[in-house]
Amino acid sequence: MQDVNADSQRVTPSRAGAVLGRLAVPAGVLGAVVGAFAYVAAVDPNEPGHYPACPLLQYTGIYCPGCGGLRSAHAFIHGDFLTALQANAPAVVGYLLFAVLWTVWVVRVGRGKPVRVDLGPAQLWTAGALLLLFTVVRNLPFGGWLHP
Repeated sequence: MQDVNADSQRVTPSRAGAVLGRLAVPAGVLGAVVGAFAYVAAVDPNEPGHYPACPLLQYTGIYCPGCGGLRSAHAFIHGDFLTALQANAPAVVGYLLFAVLWTVWVVRVGRGKPVRVDLGPAQLWTAGALLLLFTVVRNLPFGGWLHP
């Protein structure tokens, strides 16, 4: 004969274990980002030979929106925020935006709520237009102050 109370005595994962399980992906993403920043902090991109050159800059002489991103990350991680902004201002905005979005992600996942970032066409076109404007201005003669 089967015990009727067997179903009620099943072991269910604790609430803390469930929260930790939900936080595994954000923790993994943070670990990857911290690892990348730690590498860039240790291996100076200002010294030649450590990182490959930007192909667009190498072959055309045009600075892409990402040019100076490694130098910006290196300066940012060492607390030299002015140099980080000068090397690549959109990258610094990206670091800060990542920090805010990651924090919101962790809080919502920790509370068991879904995470949705719904960017509409207007926001995406605006971001693209700002990056394009940054790229054009940094390559014009008067935009030399935006060179990495």
